[in-house]
Amino acid sequence: MCVGVPMKVLSTDGIAALATDGTREELIDLSLVGDVAPGTWILTFLGAAREVITETDAHLITEALNSLRDIMAGGDGGDAFADIEARGPQLPPHLAAAQAAGKTTA
Repeated sequence: MCVGVPMKVLSTDGIAALATDGTREELIDLSLVGDVAPGTWILTFLGAAREVITETDAHLITEALNSLRDIMAGGDGGDAFADIEARGPQLPPHLAAAQAAGKTTA
């Protein structure tokens, strides 16, 4: 399983960016997202940017990752997943549309 890590672009040089997650800097491949400006938040997997994200989403993802680390170390994880707990399970859009249309089987 891959875990996406939000990083903020510090500088770019062609298809590469120097980015930080706040604790370390890493050279990131931008081939999949194209040109981005310094200050842009990206979601990275294994040294490559997969998606440009908002600063708000970057902070939510970072909080969730920090909570997972806390849980793995025996903590309670805090309230990083409160938004998910409050809304409950949701169907993906295509299944919600099928359900709304009355379909019960594939």
